[in-house]
Amino acid sequence: MTLPSMALPLGLLASTFATVFLAELGDKTQLAIVTISGTSTRPGAVFAGSATALVLASLVGAAAGGSLSSLIPTNLLQLAASLGFLLIGGRLIARSLKPASPSEDNPITSAAVGDGSSET
Repeated sequence: MTLPSMALPLGLLASTFATVFLAELGDKTQLAIVTISGTSTRPGAVFAGSATALVLASLVGAAAGGSLSSLIPTNLLQLAASLGFLLIGGRLIARSLKPASPSEDNPITSAAVGDGSSET
């Protein structure tokens, strides 16, 4: 009598890793992480937050599988995703066009530079 194999399907694991890794290179997720990390002094926190978000998003995708597309038409899912991207993009554009005070641009630089007066 042989026991069922409980081994991890390495081929599936490797192909899934390669596909997701290559798809994410230069993707909006990576660009968002680079942007957030560039405005932060805590890259570890940025990594932890983004890694957690990616793991949860992947869990939802793996759990939902094709069931969501059987309940909601594909065109409607694509429309919802497109509107979400437009909303996020519009907010990023509006934020980049808004003049920022020095303290909003980089709190570290602003604190280091101060108001230009010297204490003696």
